[in-house]
Amino acid sequence: MPSPTSIYLDNHATTRVDPRVVAAMLPYFSEQYGNAGSVGHAFGEAARNAVEQSRAAIAASIGAESEEIVFTSGATESNNLAIRGIAERAKRRGNHLVSVRTEHKAVLDPLARLSRRGYEVTLVDVESHGSPRAGWLDPQRVADALRDDTALVSVMLANNEIGVIQPLGEIAAICRQRGVALHCDATQGVGKIPVDVRELGVDLMSFTAHKMYGPKGVGALYMRRSRPAVRLEPQITGGGQQDGVRSGTLNVAGIVGLATALQCCVEELPTEMKRLTEMRNQLWVRLHTRIAGVELCGPGLDERAVGGGPLRLPGNLDVAFGDVDGEALLLAMGNLAVSSGAACSSTDPSPSHVLLSLGLTEDLARSTLRFGFGRFNVASEVEIAAETVAGAVERLRGLR
Repeated sequence: MPSPTSIYLDNHATTRVDPRVVAAMLPYFSEQYGNAGSVGHAFGEAARNAVEQSRAAIAASIGAESEEIVFTSGATESNNLAIRGIAERAKRRGNHLVSVRTEHKAVLDPLARLSRRGYEVTLVDVESHGSPRAGWLDPQRVADALRDDTALVSVMLANNEIGVIQPLGEIAAICRQRGVALHCDATQGVGKIPVDVRELGVDLMSFTAHKMYGPKGVGALYMRRSRPAVRLEPQITGGGQQDGVRSGTLNVAGIVGLATALQCCVEELPTEMKRLTEMRNQLWVRLHTRIAGVELCGPGLDERAVGGGPLRLPGNLDVAFGDVDGEALLLAMGNLAVSSGAACSSTDPSPSHVLLSLGLTEDLARSTLRFGFGRFNVASEVEIAAETVAGAVERLRGLR
């Protein structure tokens, strides 16, 4: 059990469920508990109506149409459905797939699995560590990687470790000109920065509830239905729900929670982005002032995208401390909850593939911590976190 004095700064791994989301979900566990697939009685109709209202609300929040939203168990399933669904469809352009070295494992692992089955996968590089735009993907690198037999490009919107926001609009224009489908893992972006699928120009987009103060175990895939419509090979069959794209009994309470969480995020986005950015910047100043030899991983905090928006997620900070092992640092900090990398890779002893792709040495990559600010963090926690980290770094360096 976390201590009452614990400070949670691991909001990229998961977020606390907002009380408003819990309140919206509760009736669908004990009062309106019907199966959304059951027609002909009031319980089923109530569940179906709740799902369709949630679908419409989610679609409106990201600039999509209701029929373009497919519910899944989370972003990992959405990524698999998008990537494998395109690759395994009989009528596809070819067997060539393009992605980025710094993608989440939920994208890279399905691609690796496809490569073992004879597909060709090209992973493009990003800007290196030391660049003010470290981690950023130059759209020209995607253009150079495309071939006549490229079936899909997959590029994440915002990186889960270093927070860099990619130029999806420019990449989408390149893909559209070449007739190649574009998938975007927007797990860390939706609910944290403005996201409109029409403006981004993506054909497929994955996101999940638990990264934006909703429940775990429910997510969605945006699947463009405007002409030409995107067609996928289903990955879960047996029941024909959701037009056969993804079979299975719908998680009504979770879907309501996802819709409520996203609506709350969109409503509060302007003020929340500003607040999280200020806390993130204050923590960096304190760490940089208090501790010798710290390095920022990812793009500069003041770097801007071509359109004028931020190049980094508002609440993201990834810092390398040097001469300190990140795992040892985690253990030495007691009640401060942060991460030494992606939560989904915590069982892998290897250094972060994202940081290695930026050109960090293994030792430096192992010395990093990822801080993720969220809705329930307050300004007073910044100073406590900085002092906690500084004290732990000093003790560990002293041992060396």
